[in-house]
Amino acid sequence: MRSRDGNRHFTRRLCPIILLLLFPLALSAGEYLISYKYIVKDATLYNEALFISHSMKKCSGLPQSDLLLYSNGESDLKKVIAQNSAEFLEYIHKLGLHVAYSDATTNLQNSSTTTLTLRTTCFKVDFNDTFVTIVPLK
Repeated sequence: MRSRDGNRHFTRRLCPIILLLLFPLALSAGEYLISYKYIVKDATLYNEALFISHSMKKCSGLPQSDLLLYSNGESDLKKVIAQNSAEFLEYIHKLGLHVAYSDATTNLQNSSTTTLTLRTTCFKVDFNDTFVTIVPLK
């Protein structure tokens, strides 16, 4: 008579094979925290800062639309973003930036400051041979 878990040995042999196939996929995608600040003072670029760091703990959230950047085999995210800065800036503008504006007039001279900020956001980044896929988690 055959028991209910008669195929137990087959599944034990199959699980490590599946894990070996899927484990590299889990390792190739890393999580990064990215923030960006852009300050324009009196119609002149005053400061621009991009901060990138590895996430110290697992990020939670649902993946949003992805961005595909050409990496040319580079594995440093900051260098890849620097090479594709126009595409990345356009992408984060679509994600939504916080805008702060101040305007002051002193002695008939107008002074204005505009600050665009991408608050610290967790991104899942997958490095391939020639491309990097960046997906924000919200």
